[in-house]
Amino acid sequence: MAVDHAPPGVLMVDLRGLMPEADELDLLRRGCVGAVILFARNYASPSQLRELTAAVRDCAPEVLIAVDQEGGRVQRFQDGFTRLPALRRIGEAYEADPRRGLELAEDCGWVMAAELVGAGLDFSFAPVLDLHDPASPVIGERAFSASPAAVAELARAHIAGMARAGMAAVGKHFPGHGMVDADSHVALPVDGRDGDALRANDMRPFVECHRLLGGIMPAHVIYPALCPDTAGFSRFWLQTVLRREIGFEGVIFSDDLSMAAAHAAAHAAGSVERRLAKALDAGCDMLLMLNAPEDALRAADWLEREGVPTNAKLAQMRAKPHPEPDANEWRQALGRVLALS
Repeated sequence: MAVDHAPPGVLMVDLRGLMPEADELDLLRRGCVGAVILFARNYASPSQLRELTAAVRDCAPEVLIAVDQEGGRVQRFQDGFTRLPALRRIGEAYEADPRRGLELAEDCGWVMAAELVGAGLDFSFAPVLDLHDPASPVIGERAFSASPAAVAELARAHIAGMARAGMAAVGKHFPGHGMVDADSHVALPVDGRDGDALRANDMRPFVECHRLLGGIMPAHVIYPALCPDTAGFSRFWLQTVLRREIGFEGVIFSDDLSMAAAHAAAHAAGSVERRLAKALDAGCDMLLMLNAPEDALRAADWLEREGVPTNAKLAQMRAKPHPEPDANEWRQALGRVLALS
């Protein structure tokens, strides 16, 4: 029987350990909080993870539960979960045999999503739609290919696999993070290319996949030839380009507003409120404030003072668990994924 949920709030927060503590449960109960993201520090085993997600659901049934489970070096849950290959390994398989590469992309999306949904999570921030460039260490092996057409085709297969398990996909990092070498966690990257280069290359996977995506996450990157703000703080990128030009109707997630790039881009390193206001004004539907507990509390206080409403659009990110897969088909998909890993 379907459960009716209140619309989620717009703030995404994190947890310190293996189970939510009393102050974290208090935060999750606040109506402005609509999601929690889990990290490796929140994971010990599949059974512990199920207990954790159940505790969050018992406390706040409307709260969405997310993770970064891309594969390769970005896989928060490992022991007890299938070890997923980096997307670049799938891209290499595609370059050798396109049919096999597409099969592997769908297999990886399906296995990743089915395991997470089975553990009580709603979605993973995946897949990466950036282009592969060895000179960009922050993306690098996280991307399928240097070819926009190949990225789009592999992403469609990966998204189809996720959908088989009942999980919506989140494409990142719009309009393209793969060509800069700075890491936005610690610096403010700048991409000096013009709009024609971005549209012809980096943006193509987002354009071709936008109807299949439940969400998109913009990059904490400045593209000064087009706009002086980072994409996540830019009405030009999120409203003019993403919403109106491309026609994306899903959820726009901010990247983590506690990252160094967000501080620098907002021109107010200590101002939680300014970062939130800029992201909302640009058009973000959900605001991530992570690994900074005091800032998360300030964010919740500000959202309540400002009367920022919940957002019914966010409910589309809730997992819709599918029936158990055919055992033989599942074993075959697992075997292909493990062989690539």
